[in-house]
Amino acid sequence: MLAALFDNPAAMIMLVGALVGIASTLVGTFLVLRGNSMLSDAIGHAIVFGIVIVWLVTHQQSGPLQILGAALTGLLTVVLTELLVSTRRVKQDAAIGLVFPVLFSIGVLLLNLYARDVHIDTHTVLLGEIGFVWLDTVTLGEYRVPQALLSMGAMTLLNAAFVGCFFKELKLATFDEGLARALGLAPGLLFHGLLLLTSGTAVAAFDAVGAVLFVAFVIVPPATAYLLTDRLWLMFVYGILVSILSSISGYVLAVAWDVSIGGMMAVMTGAFLLVAFLAGPRYGVVAQWFRRRGQRRLNEIRTLAVHLYNHEGSPEQHEENVTRALREHLLWDDAKARRVVARSREQALIERNGEALHLTPGGRELAREILEPGRRATDGQG
Repeated sequence: MLAALFDNPAAMIMLVGALVGIASTLVGTFLVLRGNSMLSDAIGHAIVFGIVIVWLVTHQQSGPLQILGAALTGLLTVVLTELLVSTRRVKQDAAIGLVFPVLFSIGVLLLNLYARDVHIDTHTVLLGEIGFVWLDTVTLGEYRVPQALLSMGAMTLLNAAFVGCFFKELKLATFDEGLARALGLAPGLLFHGLLLLTSGTAVAAFDAVGAVLFVAFVIVPPATAYLLTDRLWLMFVYGILVSILSSISGYVLAVAWDVSIGGMMAVMTGAFLLVAFLAGPRYGVVAQWFRRRGQRRLNEIRTLAVHLYNHEGSPEQHEENVTRALREHLLWDDAKARRVVARSREQALIERNGEALHLTPGGRELAREILEPGRRATDGQG
């Protein structure tokens, strides 16, 4: 059964894509919450420099040394960025824009000068080719397992172990760095450890899916989850689900439309982000529209209640507390006045006797709460 699974190209492609997404989401969630998500883009490009340096020194195109070299390059990117920011002459986004193009361009130059005939190029690093991951295998016992599956599986477990062991510390350092520092939790060290894993994930992913899809998985699933929930653990759950669904649907659509598999996976992460942006239960455009409409209707009912209360028992009550007076005093047209009166009657806030409008006890209490907001608290204390 396992042999059939490992020999199934479609299953291996989707599984590797899902593992890249899960590993990226585990570290990307904290980057998104900290507002440092674009560091993943900087790291994804800057690792070219680290990969080339490791090859020039060791002549190894893959393996632990490549991961270590790329991880250290990611840290170098962050350190240089922080040095520029500490000068207070440039902001963080500008510093990132200065650092990673320099490292990336140096890496590209070194590739063209010293690695023309080696299977390392910018296209491989940035775009990869996830459609071929099932061809590059290693033998484990009786099974031939895709190398990308092993490397991404290892990085996924490593990232999960780091997040699991330091979840409370990472959570506190993300939301209140000052308190974390006061408690002696070393938030800077935690952050650099997170970036070290981000760099390692990037280099483990580049041969299979490329840095571009890696950046999409680091940023988009956590951002999608952030639109769906305010609970950190649920962000991980939703982000992982988005990653898995994007890998599966991206592969299916790419095969059906004969387009890039990695590119379609990235597009599907964007599609899920769009769905969350439009239909999210709290921050979605549709939910906010319904919330604003509900608030507007509530304000209209409150306005009517206050208007009736102000004229209740006055000599002009018979002229003011009628439907036709709402157009003059509240600037409502006849249709709107009828709608507000109907909704108020449905909520048992007013009663209608011909053209005259009268507050019910509930409507009178609502008007008093609006006009005398401190009365209920005072009554409760008494």
